[in-house]
Amino acid sequence: MPRFDLIAFDADDTLWHNERNYLMAQERFAQLLAQYHNPEWIHARLYETETRNIEHYGYGIKAFALSMIETAVELTEGRISGKDVKAIIALARGMLAAPVELLAHVSETIPRLSAAYRMMVITKGDLLDQETKMTRSGLPDCFESIEVVSHKTPASYRRIMQRAGVAPDRFLMVGNSLKSDILPVLELGASAVHIPYDVTWLHEQAEPPVGHPGFHSLEHLGQLPGLLRGL
Repeated sequence: MPRFDLIAFDADDTLWHNERNYLMAQERFAQLLAQYHNPEWIHARLYETETRNIEHYGYGIKAFALSMIETAVELTEGRISGKDVKAIIALARGMLAAPVELLAHVSETIPRLSAAYRMMVITKGDLLDQETKMTRSGLPDCFESIEVVSHKTPASYRRIMQRAGVAPDRFLMVGNSLKSDILPVLELGASAVHIPYDVTWLHEQAEPPVGHPGFHSLEHLGQLPGLLRGL
């Protein structure tokens, strides 16, 4: 009998590449404002603006675009041109249209696991963007549902488990963010698998809960079936 009744997966940087699109956009944003400030200063101010705006805009590309525009207005003291604002909007539009590239081992592992487990996706961000990426990923048939939440907190995870009719000790979350995918789940008495991505947004960084009985760490998703067999 499987130990878990439901396995949930994060989407961005767990199933497909995402953070690198933000990094490329940030570099182009810094180039756009290079005549006003050095790149390090621009990156720092953009991060401050993003962090401040999370409670207002949430997560996702559209929120990121608004933060870029706000940062540009502030750093140029209002001198940024309409042409440059349109260039920032074009950056965001390009991110929304970027191809969905699955991470290594995802294309074969997810369908394999879906044959043996109930599975769902729990992700943050803009609803339309996440639904579109899921459709383009070719994976939606592997999951019984997709939950797009504004914040990943113990309360939001608890509501999802209750709606799914799953007790915390029968729930497993898989994701790349310790802060969003791992720690809130462990707090509820559920289990979590951390699969680090190459780059982690500063806002998502946290210390791993080493020694916690429900915490597991893997190098890549292809190792998940073996872990499940061992558990």
